[in-house]
Order: sequence, then C-alpha cells, then structure tokens
Amino acid sequence: MPLASSAKRSLSRKLGVISSAIALSLSFMVAAVSANGTTWTSCYSAADNSWMSVAYGNNLFVAVAYNGTGNRVMTSPDGITWTARNAATENSWRSVTFGNGLFVAVAESGTGNRVMTSPDGITWTQQSSAADNAWSSVTYGNNRFVAVAYTGTSRVMTSPNGINWTAQSAAAANMWRSVTHGNNMFVAVAGTGTGNRVMTSPDGTTWTAQTSAANNQWESVTYGNGVFVAVSSSGTGNRVMTSPDGTTWTAQTSAADNTWSSVAFGNNLFVATSRNGTGNRVMTSPDGIAWTSRSSATDNSWNSVVFGNNTFVAVSGDGIGNRVMTSGGAGCVTTTTSTTTTTTTVSSTTSVAPTNNVAAATTTSTTVAAATLVSAAADKSQTLPATGSNSARLALFSLCLALIGGYLVRRRAVQD
Repeated sequence: MPLASSAKRSLSRKLGVISSAIALSLSFMVAAVSANGTTWTSCYSAADNSWMSVAYGNNLFVAVAYNGTGNRVMTSPDGITWTARNAATENSWRSVTFGNGLFVAVAESGTGNRVMTSPDGITWTQQSSAADNAWSSVTYGNNRFVAVAYTGTSRVMTSPNGINWTAQSAAAANMWRSVTHGNNMFVAVAGTGTGNRVMTSPDGTTWTAQTSAANNQWESVTYGNGVFVAVSSSGTGNRVMTSPDGTTWTAQTSAADNTWSSVAFGNNLFVATSRNGTGNRVMTSPDGIAWTSRSSATDNSWNSVVFGNNTFVAVSGDGIGNRVMTSGGAGCVTTTTSTTTTTTTVSSTTSVAPTNNVAAATTTSTTVAAATLVSAAADKSQTLPATGSNSARLALFSLCLALIGGYLVRRRAVQD
C-alpha cells in the first residue's frame, strides 16, 4: 500500500537528517584520523641536509640544519611542500622554536652569532648569543626565550625578544640537551650528571637541580595534558620518564630501547621519534606512560618531531630526498615520470648521530635503484596519493553523504 504523502515527506526528511548526521560523524572521524600519529608518510625535503629541529608557528613549519650550503633552513605551510631558505649564517643550527611572533634558532658553532631570528621563517637575521656555547635547545614561555647548552660556563641564556640575550647559571654543569615550558615552569633535561639530570626554573633565570628517574642520556622533553615527558637515547626498558610538575619523576617503559631523540605533544597524543630501530622508529602514548611502537615512513635518523596544523611533522639527518615524514593532514604525494627503473649512483651526505652531543657528517656514495623522481610542479605524469590517504577517502565519502542528504531534503521540499 503506497505511503501517504505526509509519511513520504517524513521519511524523506528523516533520511536526509540521518545521512547528514552520518556525514558529520565521519567528519569528526576524519579529524581524529588525520592527526593520529600512527601512520606516517615520506615527504620530499628541500635538501639532503642534516635537519636537526623543526618548529611550528604563524601557520608555518620551519626546520633548521646542521650543514648545507645556503640552505640550512626550509619552510612549509603544510609539512608536505618544502622550500629551501638561507640561514643568517652557516652555523651548525641545532634547535628552532616560535614565540611572540618570532622564530628563534640557536647553534653550536659560530663566533658571537649563535642565534638567528625571523618573523616569517624566510628572512633571517643573526643575533649575538650571550656566549659561544654549544647551544642545543631553545623554547619560549612566560614571555621569554630560554636556551640551554652542553658546553660553557653559563649554560643557560634568556631573552625577552630573541635579540638581546643574557647569560644565566645552570643548576649544574651538565650537558643540557633540551628545554621546554609548561605549567608555569621551565624544565631542562641533560645527558650527563649524577642524579641531577633535570633542572627547573619558574623564570629561566634561577635554576634548581632535580633528581631524574634514571641517569640516562635524556635527549628531549615536552609538556602536554598536565604532564612533562622526557625521552632518552640510553637505558634498559626505561627510556621515558614523566612528571606532573617537573620536580618528581617516574621511570616509564619505552616501546623499544631505541635512540629516542625527540618527543612532542598534540591532539591528546605524545609522539616520540628515534635515530635507530628497524621499522619502529616512532612510538606513541596517550598519557606518557603506556607506549606503542609505530612504523616510521623510512628508517632514517629522525632528529625532531613537532605538532602543528593538525599534523605531526618529523625531520631527519639522513635519507635521499625523503628527510621529512608526516602523520595527519592531507598526506604527501609521490610523482613519477615513468615506471622505468634506472640505476643511479648518488653521492649523499649522511648525518651520524651525535656522539657526546657533537654531530659529525660523513660523505658516502650509495647506489640507488629507483624510478626518476621530479617535483610535483614539474611533473606532467600521474600523481599518486601516498600511504596514509584514508582520511581523504573518508572526507570524500562524508561529503557525498552530505550531498545526498541535502538533495533528498530539497527534492521533497520541491515536491511539497
């Protein structure tokens, strides 16, 4: 028996509402998947430099390198397409951060100029460092920049604007590797020291030694979701430690005993990257305590990871044309001119993981069998979505459902 006109209208409206609701739900799923930190894709780096650090700010990713000629900075609006930039000077740049509308980078080499600044990540100006120390890390918080070093007499320096720097005394003459800010506290971790491989400061000026969970070589520290998390490159089953306040630390079991070099927080997830390991150079945790191994896009020496624009981005010191990987966002693309396989001898600069915080670069000749790769802008052939493009498929499916729902509602309204 045919449905009454009112019943048809009611059913049509319900179908439209249901399809729209499904589309909305899938949109949320897309947002969750796009920044999951678990599926990684290789991206083209602007150059095969030893990229040491990456930061996000002002809608831009910025990475700095330890080596390279006229291209020790690269920038990207999305983590996918990278452009080489000139550094202020060709120092060995170790760390970059963003704060108060300014990118600030610090170096472990140079004479009186181991800081450079940029308002846009493109044009850089050298600044006078407080001392010619081996500056390893810089962060921003509490209206000031703070940098730490692994050499020198005064192993901390602070600046209200990234330009004028003042030397400060560290809590101990340890090899300080990383500094972060969270919960109104600066926290730094070190690779040396006996029971004092952490120091804290409310203002970056006065520092207090704290007891680390273990005497590991702590490489990186971050803050998120009410907890500080640090990762190390040494230790047996305890290469992570956590603290609610930066003072009291608890050892945690890492997903693997890799050389963990960097840790970041974003989208309610901690993500750590490593310089070694076979197929497991990423690990993730929702709380900093329980960690799960993840496959990196390639087994490169991943030196730094950051979260921005709903995307995790990591940079490495080695690899041929693939020294960036991303998780989330639109995903990277691979372009090829043909399917013909050619053998090419490539001379590349491969970064060696720093020993005692001093990185070295060695030149090796590698024979690579691969299809010829060209930039996406110049390529006239097929463009293939790389792995990790499920979010795009979900987004398309979501859009289709929304269109169907809207069509049903409009069609019934016209018939009425």
